[in-house]
Amino acid sequence: MRPKIICHMVSSIDGRLLPGRWTPPAAGIAPGWEHRHYEAVAARLDADGWMVGRKSMQDFAKGTTRASAIIPDNLRDTYVADRKGRDVAVGIDPHGRLHYGRDNAGGDHIIAVLGQQVSDDYLAELRADGVSYLFAGADGTDLHHAMEVLGEAFGIRTILLEGGGITNGAFLKAGLIDEISLLVYPGIDGLAGVPSIFEFLGPADDRPAAGKALRHFATETLEGGVVWLHYAVEAAPAA
Repeated sequence: MRPKIICHMVSSIDGRLLPGRWTPPAAGIAPGWEHRHYEAVAARLDADGWMVGRKSMQDFAKGTTRASAIIPDNLRDTYVADRKGRDVAVGIDPHGRLHYGRDNAGGDHIIAVLGQQVSDDYLAELRADGVSYLFAGADGTDLHHAMEVLGEAFGIRTILLEGGGITNGAFLKAGLIDEISLLVYPGIDGLAGVPSIFEFLGPADDRPAAGKALRHFATETLEGGVVWLHYAVEAAPAA
């Protein structure tokens, strides 16, 4: 059974994701509250870890490409390394472009979600680093299968989906988001084309959220004017 997936994000009031572009807090409000709130709210969601796309995980990948002298057997099976009781950090990396050099991201155990086309050398490198991995089909886009494995092989019950927008959009299109937890920072970006919460890469007439509706759980106003919005994602009522 796949885990419950909560898309947990912080954005400006126009849904943009680059904090360096947002207008500053009003006079008398210390900067940085939105990020502290983000972690505090995440803790309230009682998840087993977090999940991001390749670009977001890049900041934690400190290793380099290297060939392995010994290539283990059964490389194409799901690999469950020693989690040591830690939360997990799941990186969606279909082409195996990230080189970690360690088994954790910010202290949380790394699980790489890959396509079957990655090389044996790359898989051996992940094993040598102590990184777990699983496969999302031949090209790494079978998110349904990947999430089933994440639940069954790793025992993950709840995971926070934390972007970026393209990864969030892919999960939205796949119908894999169960809840949305959004912290709205009281600021504006304003420029067209800046990354936003959901950015599914599809044709102009596609509707990745079709068939879904949001049911309100709660709204809280937090220190500094940050607003937390919490919704369930459910099937839309019949027309």
